[in-house]
Amino acid sequence: MDKLERKAPSKFVSARAVALVGLMTASLTCGKLALSFLPNIEVVTLLCGVYGYVFGIYGIVSAVLFVCIEPLIYGFGSWILTYLIYWPAVALVFMMLRRMGVKRRLVLTAVAVGMTLCFGILSSVIETAFYLGINGNYFKNLLLYYARGVVFYALQLAINLVVFPTLFLFLSDKLERLGRIYKLV
Repeated sequence: MDKLERKAPSKFVSARAVALVGLMTASLTCGKLALSFLPNIEVVTLLCGVYGYVFGIYGIVSAVLFVCIEPLIYGFGSWILTYLIYWPAVALVFMMLRRMGVKRRLVLTAVAVGMTLCFGILSSVIETAFYLGINGNYFKNLLLYYARGVVFYALQLAINLVVFPTLFLFLSDKLERLGRIYKLV
C-alpha cells in the first residue's frame, strides 16, 4: 500500500464538512429565494457573515457555491461578477473578525453596514463598466447608476441595521455549539 493511500482524509474533506457546506449553501439559496419577492430585503448578508464567523473557510466555500447556484435560478448577468466578489468577501471579513477576537455587537453591525455600503458601490462600478464601458463619461454614469439604486441600498442598510444586532450573536452562538458537537469548529 502506498503512503498516500494510508493517510487519513483531512478534516476539510470529511463527510461532515461536505454536509455542512451543503446545508449552508442551501440555506443561503433558500433564504434568498424565500424573500425574493421583497426588494433588497435579504438574509444573505447575515448568513454569510455568521457562516464565515463561525465556520471560517467553510463559510467562504458555501458563499462561492451559493453564487454558482444563483444563475441557475435567476439567469446569467453581469451581477454574477459582483456576487463572486462580494459574498465570499463578507464571509472572509467576518472570519477575520473572529480571528481578531471581535465579539462586540456594535462593531459587528458596523462592519455589516459598511459591507452593505460597499455592495452598492461595487455593484454600481461593475454594472456601469459592463454596460456603458469606461469612457469619458464613466464617473457621471457611475453616479447616475448609483443614485438610481440608492433607495434599494438604503433599504438593505436598514434591514442589516436591525437584523445584525438582533440575530448575529444569537445565531453564531447556536452554530458554534453545533459545530463543537459535530467537531467542525
